[in-house]
Amino acid sequence: MNAVLLPHLTDTVTGFVLANTPPPEFNPDTVTPGPAGFLAILFVVVAVVLLGFDLVRRIRRTTYRAEIAERLQAELAAKNVADASAAEGTEHPQA
Repeated sequence: MNAVLLPHLTDTVTGFVLANTPPPEFNPDTVTPGPAGFLAILFVVVAVVLLGFDLVRRIRRTTYRAEIAERLQAELAAKNVADASAAEGTEHPQA
């Protein structure tokens, strides 16, 4: 039932809004945003660029931390293997 009423309701609301919209008091072809619009867009562009740089910096930092953690784990594993082999060599003297 909703599928039947929705298009009819949408057409009714659209027609009502269009019929009750007052005519523009200005020429929509000659309206410009002006200096305020330029400054607003400039602010948005600068904010997006700065956020992009911050995002890249944070991703790079996270990547470096992961690489360092992997290196430390590899060094620790190599040290544990060397310690284990040295301990086995001293505990079992060969004749």
